[in-house]
Amino acid sequence: VFPVATDNGAPIVRVTRDEFIAEGAGGPGDLFIQEISDRVFVATLAYAAADMDPAKATLAVRQRERDARATPVDMTWRYLDARHVEITRPAAGFDLGSIYEFVYPARDPAVMGIGFAAIRDLTAFLRHGGADDAGEANLLPAGTIRHALGFGISQSGRVLRDFLHFGFNEDFSGRSVFDGMFAIVGGSRRTFINQEFAQPGRYSRQHEDHAFLDDQFPFTYPTLTDPISGKTDGILRRATDRNVVPKIMHLDADSDLWAARASLVVTDTTGKDIALPDTVRAYLATSVQHAPQRPVLKPATQLPGSPLTYAWNMRALILALDEWVKGGTEPPVSRFPSRAAGTLLTLAEATERFPRIPGMGFPDVLNALHLRDHSVEPPRDGPEYPVYVCATDADGNSLDGLRHPLLEAPTATAVGWSLRAKGFAEGDLFSVQGSILPFAATAAERVAAGDPRLSVAERYATRETWAARVAQAAETLVSERHLLREDADKLINAARESWDVLDIL
Repeated sequence: VFPVATDNGAPIVRVTRDEFIAEGAGGPGDLFIQEISDRVFVATLAYAAADMDPAKATLAVRQRERDARATPVDMTWRYLDARHVEITRPAAGFDLGSIYEFVYPARDPAVMGIGFAAIRDLTAFLRHGGADDAGEANLLPAGTIRHALGFGISQSGRVLRDFLHFGFNEDFSGRSVFDGMFAIVGGSRRTFINQEFAQPGRYSRQHEDHAFLDDQFPFTYPTLTDPISGKTDGILRRATDRNVVPKIMHLDADSDLWAARASLVVTDTTGKDIALPDTVRAYLATSVQHAPQRPVLKPATQLPGSPLTYAWNMRALILALDEWVKGGTEPPVSRFPSRAAGTLLTLAEATERFPRIPGMGFPDVLNALHLRDHSVEPPRDGPEYPVYVCATDADGNSLDGLRHPLLEAPTATAVGWSLRAKGFAEGDLFSVQGSILPFAATAAERVAAGDPRLSVAERYATRETWAARVAQAAETLVSERHLLREDADKLINAARESWDVLDIL
């Protein structure tokens, strides 16, 4: 349990904000929602209300994230207690994907940033400690741990980035805590932890939780000056100053360009490519979504989610990081799209380039980023930062980065975004999910559908032809150390047995 901050013993009270999307089971915020009826739901507040006077709180709703906030006369709310609010939806004009924004006076912020100190102190103790302050002996004999690696996926990957940024990779004896770190699918975001009234479960996406405190400068590892905010900073600034910089691998998925502004890991805040420090490698798994899933249609999305995964690359890179830290073996070079190569594009450029595929609309939004004034709630947007997405080939599959063998021998278009369906804030992006749309089986089916993508039969004379293409792509990744030999063999053998992507993955 985290301690509660006070003002010299007096409760701290601030105006804070919660957002809720009551779209049913599986929705991004369903842990905080209890559906009562078609129009009524109960929302759990992040913090207790300091004052339950309704006049001191406001509720607004908007359909898509960028829409103006509205207060329909038939939308009502009431406190059930200090942590729960009952909300009655308006009868018309706002569907299940609508965002309900509740601004209220909250009390008793938890000191969540202490978690960074806990990670530091526990790791340092296990590596070097003899006994703790209570006299309990370290269970690991001195010298047992020669190196420590930090590993985090999604939220825990963002925690690693903040752990570095806030200067926690140094113990009280001036030694490095982690010798290597692997931050996975965090994009350019950090965490909403070391702030007053923090909400660690929230992270910025295009539609959901768009404007919470996890996504402001700095975004990348080297120290840069940001002309938009006027600040000079970098994820590694403090570690560099104290000579405790770990070796770092950073792996994002294609959906992290759309939902997590991952392009800001490899560009500055004017949109120019940057050189990463020698201690950092950055990779992008193109046409792969944030978390793989079986392609089952969800009511809230227009297309199935994609089963393509970055797990193959992740396994190889973990081994490479271990070899880099232990023996100094140079890891694979960074593989990330860039402006110079023409593989990082603005949304307008990407829209123009993407093929017109029946049944697959292209987004008119991404998770745009502004400098924000959080002294008010809701916060005010300032100047906009440049955010880029991947260029695509003639099939709509992303270019550059780490391409899965099933993209070099494609049977479908896989993308890093998923459009919300009608009835669920149609047209906005659904969380960090991607989408997949298979090619037509034959030329006749393709022509009948008006699909510009060649059919499977037009691409591959036999399954053996296709499997050979998969094998060739896998062997290339093995030679580059982006795929383990054992994983390549599994993939190649599976392709020889079945056309079905799910059977292979």
